Amino acid sequence: MPLFHTQNKAFHTNGLIKRRKFILKTINLQTKIKRVGSKALIISNTNELVRVKPERVVYVESDGNYSTMVLHDRTEHLFTMNLAHCQQLIEKQLGKEAETFIRIGKQLIVNRAYIYKINISRQQLVMADMALNDAFTLQASKEALKQLKTYIESTIGKEAKL
Repeated sequence: MPLFHTQNKAFHTNGLIKRRKFILKTINLQTKIKRVGSKALIISNTNELVRVKPERVVYVESDGNYSTMVLHDRTEHLFTMNLAHCQQLIEKQLGKEAETFIRIGKQLIVNRAYIYKINISRQQLVMADMALNDAFTLQASKEALKQLKTYIESTIGKEAKL
């Protein structure tokens, strides 16, 4: 038995018959949500699907074929994909808004809005939200941090346009 039956006015789900009006209301609601402009980053694997607003993502860290997405409330989501694939998903789903994220070296993608401090000599990148009293300290190579520092300095004044 098919899950949805578009020819008739009803569809079957687990033996229950539901009216087509419900489907149309759901579709209209989803259309309205998309019009508001609330883009969401959707990442899924075989066991879970995560839908999150991009501004909640602080960073994505990779360990080989596994990537961990860390949110501002310290929630972590582990995915079986390498960082390059994760980067492609972000660029594909967010379009122009993907510029919010910066790839640092081989292991990190960070949200530029959370960059608080770059310490090249200690090889540290401190990520913090100015509204929260919480910080994330990440390790990166000196070369990657130098490039990030140079990039951030070159974009001073241009961030208002983003």
